Amino acid sequence: METLMTRMLAAMLASFVLAANGAEIAGVKLDDRARVQGSELVLNGAGLRKRIIFDVYVIGLYLPDKKADASAVLALAGNKRVAIRMLRDVGADQFSSALTDGVRANHSDAEFRNLEPRLQELGATMAGLKEATKGMAITLDFAASQTQLVVDGKPVGRPIAGDDFYRALLRIWLGEKPVQDDLKKALLGQP
Repeated sequence: METLMTRMLAAMLASFVLAANGAEIAGVKLDDRARVQGSELVLNGAGLRKRIIFDVYVIGLYLPDKKADASAVLALAGNKRVAIRMLRDVGADQFSSALTDGVRANHSDAEFRNLEPRLQELGATMAGLKEATKGMAITLDFAASQTQLVVDGKPVGRPIAGDDFYRALLRIWLGEKPVQDDLKKALLGQP
């Protein structure tokens, strides 16, 4: 019982520290707040994407209010941000292919077919970048029912319409079949 109480206290303290100071993961500092089209967002959680033995990127999820449940995040209205900081060079094709695979894994065939043209549009925009290089800051901002890709602080490509599209992107990390289980927990601020 004492161990459980100690762990609960440690988890509450860790979430308070995350909320008060942002986060630092693999040497990447994430601010505790972000602004998307005039809306103030808070860092909900952050984590490290690993692929086999490689650290690929640090990711943070910014929401209007903290949520610890994936379905609550997916249902949440308003502006949001997924902030990614690359820890290694990844070809744009490989990066967009990974996003597409994550969307496909979390949707039925019919849902995926509906999302596919917009995924291809995002992939074409990313292909124009050629590569997601180490240190690059990539954000997927959601505002006014549109997703905007932002690279190193500059919008890239045109906004992609649809709340369903942004929810599909979020499911890559928060869906029933997330790209990485411990990363899902980290983004939800869970120990």
